[in-house]
Amino acid sequence: MRRIALFIGTNLAVLLLLSIVARVFGIDQMMASRGYGGMTGLLLFAAVFGMGGAFISLAMSKWMAKRSTGARVIENPQNETERWLVDTVRRHAQAAGIGMPEVAIYEAPEMNAFATGMTKDKSLVAVSSGLLQQMNREQVAAVLGHEIGHVANGDMVTLTLIQGVVNTLVIVAARIVGNLVDSWLSGGRNDNRGGGLGYFVVVMVLQVVFGLFASMIVAAFSRWREFRADAAGAQFAGRGAMVSALQRLQANHGQSTLPNTIAAFGISGPLADGFKRLFMSHPPLEERIAALQSGA
Repeated sequence: MRRIALFIGTNLAVLLLLSIVARVFGIDQMMASRGYGGMTGLLLFAAVFGMGGAFISLAMSKWMAKRSTGARVIENPQNETERWLVDTVRRHAQAAGIGMPEVAIYEAPEMNAFATGMTKDKSLVAVSSGLLQQMNREQVAAVLGHEIGHVANGDMVTLTLIQGVVNTLVIVAARIVGNLVDSWLSGGRNDNRGGGLGYFVVVMVLQVVFGLFASMIVAAFSRWREFRADAAGAQFAGRGAMVSALQRLQANHGQSTLPNTIAAFGISGPLADGFKRLFMSHPPLEERIAALQSGA
């Protein structure tokens, strides 16, 4: 539950930070006192902060991924394994019609890999040392194909757009409901819309509550894109290799040391049961294996 809570918190952090900044510098209060210029003004205000926060996160994704994992980019391969790794990524990237990503290795005991970056031609593909040690090359090639599939499908940008849209809707809904609650609590006598501490507290609470529901939408897309990336891995490395890689990943038992800022981009994610499944960034491995075996 702690990892899921941290994953949700990461999606909300930038949104809440920008909201607090808007409050501290009087932007929120100024816009609210003017009625946000009507619904159009409110939507524009929300879009700037909602989409802005999401794209700031995307722009920083490669830097954050390298820093948080300690990933070492392979600029000049030092051994045969590194040469093979770079050559395999290059072959997959050419087949997918994208620019050559940066290739990196990070130290971690579990089998994992991730891809991130702002565009298809300026991405990063990284694998854990544990994956290289515990998988054979056929399986690693399939995992790399899966990650290249994420890049070629534009999953990072699409996920950012979805996050930005739901952030925008959360901001709008929180302020509309916040105004209604503030007006009700003041008996309809409060003309200082958005200026009171009560309004600010209500909006912050509502953003968290609405953000939880919004996170379900983002997580649902995240799970769906994993099936597409698995299909890409099967295309680039063979269906049998992709199935074998996923079966090997089951030995992780849902364990991951990836930082929560990039956990959704890993080849596998933490497991959950019941209501918590709605916040999972990855579908269960058995479902992914079944989809590949059925040819879906």
